[in-house]
Amino acid sequence: MPAHPAVNGRLTGMDGRDLVRSVRMIKAIGPAQGLRSVRAAWRARRADALALPRRGAERARVPGAARGAEPQPGGGVIHFARSSLRVRVASGGAVFCGWEGAGPEPSYALAGACPDVDARAVLEPDTEGGWRVVSERVLVVVSRHGAVEVRTPGGAVLRRELPPRWWDRVTGEGADGRAEGDGASRWVQRAEVAADARFFGLGGRAHGPRLREGVYRLWNTDPGGAFGPGDDPLSLTMPVQLVVADAGTHLVFHDNSWDGRVSLREGAEGAGSGHDRPGTCELRMDGGPLRYWVLVGTPARVLQGWTALTGAPALPPRWALGYQHARWGFGGQEEVRRVVAGYRERGLPLSAVHLDIDHFDRHRVFTVDRQRYPDLPGLARELRTDGVRLVSIVDPAVKAEPGDAVYESGAAADAFVRDARGREVRGVVWPGESVYPDFTDARVRKWWGALYGERLAQGFSGVWHDMNEPVSFTAFGERTLPRSARHALEGRGGDHREAHNVYGLAMARAGFEGLCELRPAERPFLFSRSGWAGMQRYGGSWSGDVATGWAGLRASLSLVLGLGLCGVPYSGPDIGGFSGVPSPELYLRWFQLGAFLPLFRTHSAIGAGRREPWEYGDEVLEHTRGALRERQRLLPYFGTLGQLARLTGAPYVRPVWWSAPRDRALRDCEDAFLLGDALLVAPALAAGVTRRPVRLPRGRWYDTATGRAYDGPGQVWVEAPLSRIPVLARAGAVLPVTGADGGTELEVWAPAAGRGGSGLVVPDAGDGWQRPTVERFTSRREDDRVVVERRDGGAVGYPVRVRGVDGGAEG
Repeated sequence: MPAHPAVNGRLTGMDGRDLVRSVRMIKAIGPAQGLRSVRAAWRARRADALALPRRGAERARVPGAARGAEPQPGGGVIHFARSSLRVRVASGGAVFCGWEGAGPEPSYALAGACPDVDARAVLEPDTEGGWRVVSERVLVVVSRHGAVEVRTPGGAVLRRELPPRWWDRVTGEGADGRAEGDGASRWVQRAEVAADARFFGLGGRAHGPRLREGVYRLWNTDPGGAFGPGDDPLSLTMPVQLVVADAGTHLVFHDNSWDGRVSLREGAEGAGSGHDRPGTCELRMDGGPLRYWVLVGTPARVLQGWTALTGAPALPPRWALGYQHARWGFGGQEEVRRVVAGYRERGLPLSAVHLDIDHFDRHRVFTVDRQRYPDLPGLARELRTDGVRLVSIVDPAVKAEPGDAVYESGAAADAFVRDARGREVRGVVWPGESVYPDFTDARVRKWWGALYGERLAQGFSGVWHDMNEPVSFTAFGERTLPRSARHALEGRGGDHREAHNVYGLAMARAGFEGLCELRPAERPFLFSRSGWAGMQRYGGSWSGDVATGWAGLRASLSLVLGLGLCGVPYSGPDIGGFSGVPSPELYLRWFQLGAFLPLFRTHSAIGAGRREPWEYGDEVLEHTRGALRERQRLLPYFGTLGQLARLTGAPYVRPVWWSAPRDRALRDCEDAFLLGDALLVAPALAAGVTRRPVRLPRGRWYDTATGRAYDGPGQVWVEAPLSRIPVLARAGAVLPVTGADGGTELEVWAPAAGRGGSGLVVPDAGDGWQRPTVERFTSRREDDRVVVERRDGGAVGYPVRVRGVDGGAEG
C-alpha cells in the first residue's frame, strides 16, 4: 500500500491515487468550493509547520534487562533498565499490559470504570530472570528483556510480543533521557503468532474479512468518493485484531488513538528445514501510550469479554430492523410521498426513509430547505401513519457565517476546535467554510446533543452521522483538520494527532446522550460513518461510499463481518453501491444480501440513479419482493439477535468458523456467513452465478428453499437461481419467525436422528428500555416426530412449525 502523503502534518508529495482523488473531489464540489479547498489545504499546511514540533534527531531505546518487580493486585509492575511494564489480569480474564507507566485509563474505548482485577492472579519469578503472572484463564510470561507471551492455562503460546522499541527526541528530555512534552515518541512493537493463524478485524476494511499480508493504516479516512477492495484506510479503523489459530482464539486491542500502521505477515508451516515460520504483526505508532489488552478463549467468549470491557452494543428500535430507503437527491417532500406510495402500492414493506444533505437549507446542519420541504413535521406525521419513519443525516461541520443560529450558539459556547494560536480552525465542507465542534469536551457534547431537539421537532425518528472522520475538503494533503488543531481531550488537552480517530466516536456519544435526554423513554436510532473502539455503545455504522460494482458488493460483506468481530454488530452497506448505476442483476444480488444484514438500506449518490426496486424491471421487482417478505418473516429472529448482541457481544452476522475456529477450511471461507447460530447465508457475489459451492460447518444443514439436507463438514453445491440466494438452516435449530397471522411462531428444523437442537427467543417488549426475557427451547427427534420443549419446563407458548423431517441428506 502506498505511503500517505502527509507525515507529521507536512506535505511530502502526492502519489497517483491521491492526485486522482483530489481531481475527482474538486470536480464533485465545483470550482468555488475547489478554490476554498486549495486555501484550506495551505492553511492546514502552514498551521502544522508552525505548531508541530519538528522531528529532528531521535534516539532509539529498548527496555533493557529486568531489574526487579513489584507485585500488585492482579499482577504487578516489572522494572527494566530503561522502562517498566505493568501487567494486570482483570476479573474476567482480560490481560492489560502498559509500558512506560501507562495505565488502563483514561480511555475512550473503555465503558465506565476499569474492570476489577482478578484477586487470584499472582506475579512470581520465572526461569532465566523473567516473571510470570498466573491466573485461572490465562498465563502471562515476561522475559528478562521484555518479551511478553500470552498463553493458555495449559501453556500453549497464543501471542509473543517482542521487546518494544521507542524513538525519543534528543532535545526536550527528562532526567531519565526520555522525551517530554506532547507524547509524540514513536514506537514499534512486533508480535509473533502461530504459523496457522489468520488475522481479522482492524475495523471496517474493504478487503477481507480475513486480512491478508500487507500494511493497514490506523487513521480514519474519507476515501474521497467511492471505494473498492483496493482502498485503505476507510472511515472506521480500530487497533483491534482477532487472531484465530488451532491453539486458540485471541483478541488484542492497542488502546492508542494516534496514527499508526499494522503490518501483517502470515506464517507458514514446515517452512525452512521443516520448522514453522510464525505469523507476525508489527504495529508502528506515531505517538501515544504503548498499552494493550489481550482476551483469550472461544470467539464467543472473546467477544463477550470485549463487550464487557468496552460496553454493550446499543439496541436499535424494532423498526430499524426493517427495510430502509435513502437517496442523496430527493427533489422534495412530494417526491418522498411518491416514493413511499410506490412501495405501498406494490405491497413492498418499508420502515424508514432517509433524507440526505439536500434537505438542509444550503447544506447547513440542523436546518430545513423550506422550499423543498415546506411542512416537514406534517410529512413525518403522514408517513408515520403508514408505519414509515424519517431519518436525518447530521454532519459535524457548521457553516462559519455570522447569523447562522448554530454557529452563533457554538461560538458563544466556545464549542469549536481552535488552532495553537487560539483561532477557530476552519475547513471546507458542503456548506462552504466551516468550523468543527470539539466533541472531546463534555461541555461541547452537551451543547451539541441539545441541538437534536430540532431534528425531533421536525419529525425525525433517527439520525445518521456522516463526514465525521472529520472531513475538510483539501486540494492536497489530508482531507481532515490540521494535526496541530487543539482539542480538550476530556480536560487533558492535546492536538488532532490524538483526537482524530476518536472524533466520530465522541460525536456519536454526543448525539446518543442528547437523544436519550430529549426522549428518555425511547431507544435512540443512530449510526455513524466513522468511529473507534467502543463505537457500539452509541449505535452502528454503515459502509460509507462503496463503489457500484461486483467488487463493491464483495467489499460490503467484508465490512459487515469485520466490524462485527470488532464489537460493532449493527451495520450494513449502501445497497446497489453509492457511486453508480448498478445492472439489474447486481442490484438484485446486493438487495438479496442486504436482506440478511442488520442494517438493510438502499442508498446512492446524487447522480447515481434511483434505487427503488421497480426501477430495474418486473423480474427484479418480483425477486426483491421475495427478499423483503423473507426479511419481514425473519424480523423476530433479527430482534432476538439484536438482544443477544447486547447481552453477549455476539454479532448478528458471524464468519462461518464462529463455532468451529479450528476448522482451517472454514477460516479461509469469505463468501458466506452465519446469521446467528441457525442460518448460513451464501450470497451470489459475481455475475451470472446460478449455482455455487458452499463450505459447511459440521452437522446437518437444510436448504430452506428446497428442504434438501446436506451433511458437513465439507463443501457442497447448491442452487442459486436469480429468484433467491442460498440460505441453509442448521438441523435442530429453533428460531422465531413471523407467522401467517402476524404473530411470532417457532420454526424448527428437524434434528438428525439421535441428535437434538436448541434455540433462543428474546421478545422485544417495545422500543424503550425494558429488560428482556430470554426464552430457551430445545428440540429432539423421536422417530418421525420432532418434540419442542421449553427449558424451564413451562408451556412452549408459540405455534410450532416443523420443517425438514422428510429431507434426505447429501454431502
